Amino acid sequence: MTAYVLLMTSQPGQSGGGSLLGFLPFVLIILVMYFLMIRPQMKRQKERQKMLDALKKGDEVLVAGIYGKIMGFTDEDKTVLVKVDENTKVKVDRASISVVVKAAKEKE
Repeated sequence: MTAYVLLMTSQPGQSGGGSLLGFLPFVLIILVMYFLMIRPQMKRQKERQKMLDALKKGDEVLVAGIYGKIMGFTDEDKTVLVKVDENTKVKVDRASISVVVKAAKEKE
């Protein structure tokens, strides 16, 4: 019986799968980083892109701390013409719009 137990123990030159278990913490760290950092960031990017694609004339927006109303689009919809005051219109990049404060009401 003791000879059988001695044969079952690993020899000094053999590794019994320890290298696979050595990578397990690294794999777990990468999975945790993906679910806690990368995935939520990708979700926020998609939501922001959806918001920018849904912009239309008449929306009230916040651009770099300045509130204004979208008056139109130029340069193949890359820039937006924002009315800040009665006589003041500013041409801004579409990506610089941070928030849609109030969406324009649809005409029925």
